[in-house]
Amino acid sequence: MADDDRIKLDPSWKCRIGDYLQREDMAALGNFLRQRKAQGVRIYPPGAQIFAAFNATPFDAVKVVILGQDPYHGAGQAHGLCFSVRPGVIVPPSLDNIFKEIERDLGIRRPDHGCLTPWAERGVLLLNSVLTVEDGRAGAHQGKGWEGFTDHVVDVLNRECEGLVFLLWGSYAQAKGKVIDPQRHRVLKAPHPSPLSAHRGFLGCGHFSSTNEYLQRRGKAPIDWSLPPRAELVETA
Repeated sequence: MADDDRIKLDPSWKCRIGDYLQREDMAALGNFLRQRKAQGVRIYPPGAQIFAAFNATPFDAVKVVILGQDPYHGAGQAHGLCFSVRPGVIVPPSLDNIFKEIERDLGIRRPDHGCLTPWAERGVLLLNSVLTVEDGRAGAHQGKGWEGFTDHVVDVLNRECEGLVFLLWGSYAQAKGKVIDPQRHRVLKAPHPSPLSAHRGFLGCGHFSSTNEYLQRRGKAPIDWSLPPRAELVETA
């Protein structure tokens, strides 16, 4: 998969996870994706954006990791960063709750869009467990091989870094984060920001201020959780 001309992988990541992409199970995943496309199935995000999280946040720049599940399955939504949508796309309910909590926690007003690329560029790795999905079919590519790859990514981050903040929202992310060493990293857990669960503890969790307090204690710059206006993103997003 790493040799696909449409896919770019930042060198800082390629030297650490590139070998995994050459495994037989990843080759099988690549064949599966090509077969589904040949059958006329629409797959999100577009091929060039499948590894967007890694390209937006080089390995040595990672300070915070947010674990999602799989991409949005509506047309024009997914662009390779968990919870994020392109400028101009309606903000999904889970992301709206994330913005509500940031406003409550830090006093930062909700933006007029849902594009989280600036967060990624500031050191927030926005990683889904499964990196592709089919149009209108949530979870369509679960169990096809992506989970092993992203487990490997989490393991590499856990072993090779120190002082990261992992934001694990919901039981799925928390199960995936069990390998994380809490002595080396800060692990913050809360219910998923989905409207079905956000009121059970995500709203009010204070994860964004807690993240910045931890980073500052370790001598790192805090994350700027604000987002520029949509008008400033349209040309570059």
